[in-house]
Amino acid sequence: MLSLEKFTHLEIHPGRAVAGAGVLLRDLHAAALRSGQFYPPDPTETGSAIGGNIATNASGARSFRYGATRRWVERLRVVLADGSVRDAARGAAIDFDPGTVPLPHVTKNTAGYLLRPGMDWVDLFIGSEGTLGVITQATLRLLPAPAAVLAGVVFFRADDAAIDAVEAWRAASSPRMLEYIDRPSLNLLRARFPEIPAEAGAAILFDQDLTAEDDPEVDHWLDRIQSAGALVEASWFATSAADRERFRHFRHSLPELVNETVRRSGATKMHSDYAVPLARNREMLAYYRRRLDAEFPGRYVIFGHIGDAHVHVNIFSDPAKPAQASDLLLEFARHAVELGGTVSAEHGVGKRKAHLLKLQYSTEDLEKMRAVKCRLDPENILGRGTVLE
Repeated sequence: MLSLEKFTHLEIHPGRAVAGAGVLLRDLHAAALRSGQFYPPDPTETGSAIGGNIATNASGARSFRYGATRRWVERLRVVLADGSVRDAARGAAIDFDPGTVPLPHVTKNTAGYLLRPGMDWVDLFIGSEGTLGVITQATLRLLPAPAAVLAGVVFFRADDAAIDAVEAWRAASSPRMLEYIDRPSLNLLRARFPEIPAEAGAAILFDQDLTAEDDPEVDHWLDRIQSAGALVEASWFATSAADRERFRHFRHSLPELVNETVRRSGATKMHSDYAVPLARNREMLAYYRRRLDAEFPGRYVIFGHIGDAHVHVNIFSDPAKPAQASDLLLEFARHAVELGGTVSAEHGVGKRKAHLLKLQYSTEDLEKMRAVKCRLDPENILGRGTVLE
């Protein structure tokens, strides 16, 4: 067992941060902000550690504009299985041919190792879930903090109108976040947020960077929302940091409430992390809804990163019948792959979901991943059973 919680050294420089693997995401965000800068990745759990974020290529809500953690890593210090230390910078090509595995046509993918000719060491370690080396330090890219941010929780009477709005906004604007909350999710949230309008059947959350508080983009968003047929008067908007924090709490309360509901029931948490090509977003969502209404009526919620065609299905299963939910999630994984998607968009596969990789990759592709694992960790001492069964 390894603990990296004491690797907490943190330096903030213009345009970059040097962070130990044990630095917490919230501490990096705060330190960057104090310097007038901004670290874009925003996974839901701000108490997560930077080393873990890199090992899983974590993304979160702001990935719609800024992408996953991979895009923001410039350098890594990694301890290999033989005890040697590799200090790898961007562009330092690996010294062997890892082969190539096909990538799904999605904006987010953390299923297995990213293998392609000419790749560098940094990309190989990112998303490998600790199975190829132990990340101890990273150099991360920072951006200047935006002058202001417009945030909104936009409510709709019906699901179709919300999805129509996402497709329109994805094409005509540049928000850093487009998040979806369905009716069952809103019903769960009403226990903490009774001000949610009674007529709301879905919600879309967005964040937009502004050049100033009077940026014309504010008026453009009001026009977009009115044109989408949203519940304009009942929706929530904010430009202050305090109100944006309230919206963040609103968004992050949902997975907390899901976890509480699961714990009370005594069931195992059953949830998906699949993503599909943007053009198949509506199709996948309709498939989820149809099958869930048939198998688990009133016992599921769907929410998440709809801007990336990546929503999370959470099932409140019967503790006495865990196979029913497992079988349905496996069916969803197969369907996502059939549509050109991935079995893991942001969480990685770990141990419990490693079996899903064979749905997405051929036997030959998995053997290429095993060959890389064997080359870097021939004794198989790092993350046994993680990623590769």
